[in-house]
Amino acid sequence: MRKHSRRFQEILQKVERSKLYKPIDAISLLQGLSNVKFIETIEAHIVLGLDPKYADQQLRSTFILPKGTGKKIKIAVIAKDEQISQSLREEVDIIGSEDLIQEIKNGRLDFDKLIATPDIMPLIAKLGKILGPRGLMPSPKAGTVTTNLYDTVKQFRLGKLEYRVDRSGIVHVPFGKLNFSSEDLMINLIALYNSIDKNRPAGSKGKYWKSMYLSTTMGPSLPIDFLLMKENII
Repeated sequence: MRKHSRRFQEILQKVERSKLYKPIDAISLLQGLSNVKFIETIEAHIVLGLDPKYADQQLRSTFILPKGTGKKIKIAVIAKDEQISQSLREEVDIIGSEDLIQEIKNGRLDFDKLIATPDIMPLIAKLGKILGPRGLMPSPKAGTVTTNLYDTVKQFRLGKLEYRVDRSGIVHVPFGKLNFSSEDLMINLIALYNSIDKNRPAGSKGKYWKSMYLSTTMGPSLPIDFLLMKENII
């Protein structure tokens, strides 16, 4: 049986575990329960009626959090020299061409997001074993392979996120920090809900939404009445 710390046990006493919370109430409660010395991330864990082993039931997409992520990400860009403008250099943290590919091959991985142009992807392909396991391999589905480098970088700076369903049919997505206002977190959560709903795979049959939980880095998990979001009741 899993043992919880005294801190966590005290938090659990303030939670109605059999209750389906209104989304805004759950967010406010998680904010009030946080008692650690850092700003926690809040996440949504959504169980969908999908079986990802079938190609037509896979879910992978991107969306922009209207109120941002609350996290500064380090962005790297790989493109041919003639595609690298001064304005792009000013927006990214790391930029290069074949030289940066070689640096990554030699072990450089000090970035959170890697964006590349389609024409240089054949050279990046050989880095698959390095980038793939870390979730850093550029991909068109993730919006990280593009000819519009400047706008793509700006979108990720503003809070663009990728999500995908895991093997169990669950989507796990962070949607802000607990020091955001509860209203701003709710706006981000609605954007996530709408994106998942809009991108329902063609092979999805029967009940698509099964359950939703909200949790924080060090806090409890609260079940949400997601039907209220569909009815635009927050």
